Amino acid sequence: MSHHIELPPLPYAQDALAPVISAETLSFHYGKHHKAYVDNLNKLVAGTDLADTPLEKVIAATAGKPDKAGVFNNAAQIWNHTFFWNSLKPNGGGAPTGAVASGIETAFGSFDNFKKEFANAAMTQFGSGWAWLVADKGTLKVVKTPNAETPLTSGLTPLVTIDVWEHAYYLDYQNRRADFVSAVIDKLLNWEFANANLARAG
Repeated sequence: MSHHIELPPLPYAQDALAPVISAETLSFHYGKHHKAYVDNLNKLVAGTDLADTPLEKVIAATAGKPDKAGVFNNAAQIWNHTFFWNSLKPNGGGAPTGAVASGIETAFGSFDNFKKEFANAAMTQFGSGWAWLVADKGTLKVVKTPNAETPLTSGLTPLVTIDVWEHAYYLDYQNRRADFVSAVIDKLLNWEFANANLARAG
């Protein structure tokens, strides 16, 4: 039986993140961009030895291989986007609780310091890419990745991410990336998801 990569459903209604992220943005970002990565990947791997491979294995098998860049970019972008939707929730944001809160305190000194560093990573990612809070063998760090790159390929455990490709914010914020980033941090970040990812990382 063919293991077709599917577009996962959004974890909330398309208008649930408004006004921070509008239903119109989600209809394009999820309904067009995310879906296109899924459709492209299925076309690219059809009839190859990666055709029936789960997404994370496709990413691992193609990372850093120039001849597989098309497959990697589409596969990683599917994974990154699914992770981004789960990193957000209606009425999210604010300070975290639990293990992530103590990890942030230890690594950054305070939640405010973390917010500054996370926003700075999102703002200074030149062009398209992602800002991530990750666990590196138990220590929390902020990293950024360009284009489709993902911390998965560096042995890091992603906890939450912010997409700073222009299609993530342009309809709502035009070129005001800083406003988008601070609104996501203050109002949408899903700390339960971050804690669940940290717990799985052991």
